[in-house]
Amino acid sequence: MNREPDFLEHLRAELSSGRIWLDRAIVLGYAIAAGLFVVGFTLASDWVFGAFLRFHGAWPWAVLLTTPLLTAAIVWFTLRFFPGAGGSGIPQIKAALHATLPEERRFSFASLRLTVAKIGLGAAGFAAGLSIGREGPSVQVAAGVMQHARRWLSPRTTIDGRALLVAGGAAGIAAAFNAPLAGVVFAIEELSGRLEARSSGLIITAIVLAGLVAVSVFGNSSYFGVIRVPRLGWDALGPGLLVTLLSGVAGGLFARLLIASLTGAPGRLNRWRARFPVRFAAACGLAVAVIGLVTGGVTFGAGSEAVKQMLQGHDELTPLNTVLKFVATWLTAWSGVPGGIFAPSLSIGAGIGDAVATLASGDLGPALIAMGMAGFLAAVTQAPLTAFIIVMEMVDGHSMVLSLMAAAMLSSLVSRMISRPLYDTLAEHMVRRAVDSTQPGKAAAEVMPAASTTPTR
Repeated sequence: MNREPDFLEHLRAELSSGRIWLDRAIVLGYAIAAGLFVVGFTLASDWVFGAFLRFHGAWPWAVLLTTPLLTAAIVWFTLRFFPGAGGSGIPQIKAALHATLPEERRFSFASLRLTVAKIGLGAAGFAAGLSIGREGPSVQVAAGVMQHARRWLSPRTTIDGRALLVAGGAAGIAAAFNAPLAGVVFAIEELSGRLEARSSGLIITAIVLAGLVAVSVFGNSSYFGVIRVPRLGWDALGPGLLVTLLSGVAGGLFARLLIASLTGAPGRLNRWRARFPVRFAAACGLAVAVIGLVTGGVTFGAGSEAVKQMLQGHDELTPLNTVLKFVATWLTAWSGVPGGIFAPSLSIGAGIGDAVATLASGDLGPALIAMGMAGFLAAVTQAPLTAFIIVMEMVDGHSMVLSLMAAAMLSSLVSRMISRPLYDTLAEHMVRRAVDSTQPGKAAAEVMPAASTTPTR
């Protein structure tokens, strides 16, 4: 028979062991450290990309030399010293959480060493002008910091390595986007599927702490400012539905293209990539540089500034530029550099929304841009709740909750008809290779390490 909880009994249990509270304090201290690492990564990336833009403004044609050379150097350094740092970072953490991954291989996907490498190599990608984001890598950065806390916890602690990885990955999203709620949802939807009752409070507290670190540095303001959305009536239904469907199809094709490219699907280019990864990376870097020159530099970097300009009514990403941003992001991910696809996906989705807005009458532009961002990101990641909450927090779009939710859900549904889940598929691919590498003769002949074949958010 169930009975009501005894307050004094639970209080005595909580206060019975100081070691329990010490373990909790260690975890929360590492959560603050994870937030600081992500903030440092953000500041370094922004400074480096600002230097790239000044360089490109002074000597625009020089990127035809510097971008391929830097891309090749980044890939060589990644493969030679830090193979686990290649790509996005989210598939690595999902792989580290996979039930079939041997315990000893977990540190090949998340560690303090990889955290430092991810920050340096990710910032180098911005120095090259590649079409990458820092939000996906921030997941691996923060998870690597949190994973390190395990060595200081008591042997009998109930806080396991899996809980630390989930907390770290979600803290990375919270700190990178300045969006704690998105971090909590990301932990449930993308990383764990659920939060265990015994550790859920501690995990959520860690996520919030990491987010508060970012807020204390960057201020309590939304990423893209506050959008002004008129009252949405029936006249917005057609354009909104068109944006959603286009985002779903484009996002599904993008995810399918990345899966085929990054899992070593048969093909001449992938065989060349496996045999000459550094040369292939240089070729991808050259293509990204050419695209950047053609678009006047709009496709370089994450694309966040272009989104801000579009929300203010300036057509930064024309339909052609949006397609070229799509291609530049794919080529960057295919090259194997450490970098994410979250921010580039948001800019591509914003370009889709802006293109439809030019065809629609009225002042629906900001609303359609926000719906395109949520729709394309949801289609690529097939994580609609995370996508719509991220966009809602980034544009302070609480007045558009239902519209953003509907766009994310429908786009994700369309994407599922076109592609397998991107991050799950890449994580399973990495786990298979990691397991095979522990069996003599299975994967020794493979040239490209699994971690270097993963993209970003």
